[in-house]
Amino acid sequence: MNGTFEFLDYLIFGLYAITILAIGLWVSRDKDGKQKNAEDYFLASKSLPWWAVGTSLIAANISAEQFIGMSGSGFALGLAIASYEWMAAITLLVVGKYFLPIFIEKGLYTIPEFIEKRFSTNLKTILAIFWIALFVFVNLTTVLFLGGKALDTIIGVGDGSILLNSIIGLGLFAAAYSLWGGLASVAWTDVIQVVILIFGGLLMTYFALANVTDSGSFIDGMKYVYEKAPERFSMILSKGEIIKPNGGDAWWDLPGLAVLIGGIWVANLYYWGFNQYIIQRTLAAKSLAEGQKGIVFAAFLKLIIPVIVVLPGIIAYVMNLDDSGVLTAASVDPGFIGAAGNIANDNAAPWLIKNFIPVGVKGLILAALAAAIVSSLASMLNSTSTIFTMDIYRSHFNKNASDAQMVFVGRITAVVALIIAIIIAPQLGSLGQVFIFIQEYTGVVSPGILAVFLMGLFYKKATNNAAIWGAILSIPIAMYFKVAPTGWSDASIFVELPFMHQMGYTCIATLAVIALISYLDGNKDMDDYDNIMNDLSLNPNSIPLLAGEVVHADQNGKCADMNLIIASLPDVIPKAHIISSSGCNAHEDNVHFNSEGYRELGKRYAHKMISLLENKEIED
Repeated sequence: MNGTFEFLDYLIFGLYAITILAIGLWVSRDKDGKQKNAEDYFLASKSLPWWAVGTSLIAANISAEQFIGMSGSGFALGLAIASYEWMAAITLLVVGKYFLPIFIEKGLYTIPEFIEKRFSTNLKTILAIFWIALFVFVNLTTVLFLGGKALDTIIGVGDGSILLNSIIGLGLFAAAYSLWGGLASVAWTDVIQVVILIFGGLLMTYFALANVTDSGSFIDGMKYVYEKAPERFSMILSKGEIIKPNGGDAWWDLPGLAVLIGGIWVANLYYWGFNQYIIQRTLAAKSLAEGQKGIVFAAFLKLIIPVIVVLPGIIAYVMNLDDSGVLTAASVDPGFIGAAGNIANDNAAPWLIKNFIPVGVKGLILAALAAAIVSSLASMLNSTSTIFTMDIYRSHFNKNASDAQMVFVGRITAVVALIIAIIIAPQLGSLGQVFIFIQEYTGVVSPGILAVFLMGLFYKKATNNAAIWGAILSIPIAMYFKVAPTGWSDASIFVELPFMHQMGYTCIATLAVIALISYLDGNKDMDDYDNIMNDLSLNPNSIPLLAGEVVHADQNGKCADMNLIIASLPDVIPKAHIISSSGCNAHEDNVHFNSEGYRELGKRYAHKMISLLENKEIED
């Protein structure tokens, strides 16, 4: 074994760092004396081609959470954890087909903006605050900690002596180019990062397999790994099939068919469809078609990711078995023993890199690891600044903010978020399987958020009141399922379920809550309409309501989103009919029709009324 990190490794890693910084700073420069506007900074001027969108999606996704955390889960659970990756490929296709066209059509900067257009500013603000807190206190801190821990293990001696310095260094590295250049710097450097990530990851797997057997053949190594631990390659786990190194049934993390048709869809749809730092790449595409092709490319890359982030964990597991094929605290390398005497599963990838990768290649693989970490950090910083600037600052503090002001606020926000994350990150040392930990506790809030978005996208009758109550009530619903596993209570009313089941049931329950409240709200609206008609001595069952649209999207109407609400009237008032404003000319303010537009709209009102009279839908 070669545990040293030598000059050649430092040189290769240094060349990587210099290259990324140079590209990032070059892309971020102001061109021809033009300062960046909001679209330049937050959406890369909407100029990304499909291959940049696809690679940037993968770079944002594959962070220390996957490179370190999922390798740790591969060590503890086996190949079944790859379900997250392969199911993500299918999820991406769903997002590209059904979600992205709606987001692009609305010209969104942020995901919370959709909530504002569909429901209300209040709900948008609630969700924006939630996402900022999630990015700062969970995502950024986790990636920084895992990245720092990996560097401490690979470069240092694994005792935490350089953990804080590594965390600070990674944070400053990501900030060096992303703060100034915005999404453009992040996306274009991601192209290089992904190439290094995939190539370096494949090399790590190759050399790890080559060291499993004395023959030095990676094919023999693969055969040996499968023969020694065939259960680690099971994809659909049964109860008791795999016991984790520190005890506990792996089924509770990956409960059978739920990895295909259960709660994993909640996790994946939430992450790939409504996660700002993921979907922001597609919003920056040149066009809808380029964004969709980028998503397909990312889905393809997802198919090979388990070879990089899961298989190494299984290899490390096999390497640490005793002569009888059992993994114990006595059989594992001392590098796997945590401070509390437990087996540190997440040390799998760093341990392989440090001990089995040759000089020179080790520097390249460390560069791949850094690429995964830094690209994700840069993405999260950019998304945090985007949400705060567009959904908090511009909406509540300065509605008339200039582009220069928004870019400045975005940069300050990123700096503050990074400082907070650096302070918190070292406190995460007590976690075991970080990937599972993140998935489990994100699962408390993701089902409710997903339910709100799904109802907003596909259920026209969903009301703002219902969406707010759905988001609020989803938390106690999720916590109901979390009570029993934590040992807080052993009362019979609490049911202990795997967290994937918890996510699925919470999402279904929240959907039901939103549907019920929307139904009740709809009935209230109908009651109000009936009262108005009765006051006028009119029969609400026979008198039609003709509702005209405001200036249409095809005329660049500033209030065109109101047409979505107007379109829902027939769902609440059966006798309502919508008069389309499409093609009706508008004034330059894009709010009011001009005289020609009003005449055309009036004709449409008349034609509809004549049609209703001819069909005898109106009482004499």
